[in-house]
Amino acid sequence: MLSLLVLVKVCRAVPPRNIDDLCAMFEQRKSWREATASSQERWGVPEPIQLAILHQESRFRPTVRPGWRTVFWIIPVGRLSSAYGYGQVKDGTWQDYQKKTGNTDGKRSSFADVTDFIGWYGQVIHRVTGVALDDAYHFYLAYHEGPSGFARGSYAEKEWLQGVARKVEARAGLYAAQFATCGGPALP
Repeated sequence: MLSLLVLVKVCRAVPPRNIDDLCAMFEQRKSWREATASSQERWGVPEPIQLAILHQESRFRPTVRPGWRTVFWIIPVGRLSSAYGYGQVKDGTWQDYQKKTGNTDGKRSSFADVTDFIGWYGQVIHRVTGVALDDAYHFYLAYHEGPSGFARGSYAEKEWLQGVARKVEARAGLYAAQFATCGGPALP
């Protein structure tokens, strides 16, 4: 029995076989479709945008952490940030989500919890910055920088981050086109 539980846990930690094909991912992970649809219905962030963010942040790996700070280039002295899980959500931001939504048992390594977080955070981003929920480029910039950082324009001098946001926007478009072929609506 224990070996079966370990096997189930290991299988859940492995990303889908083809993370470039939304329809294939949803076929392989049916609960993911339910989770993204539920988040979209509750918060309004389109499913393809949720998935494009998760692709960028973790490549759909549930326990990813950032690298280490080092001294003298070799001695690790702590993580670069507290970001963790599918959405690379920092400790404080996750705690805010838990407190404000009542999802106190939520985990950053739970796909359903993280898609709900993205929807909730999208509403925070929209309220603070005015970024539309279906604007993948600006949504990602605000997701990465935080609503206040985005509002201050902290991304303006970060060409690398703008490039990443363009990749997220392109992936959201790809996923939206694929989604339309396997039963979902396309982005407006």
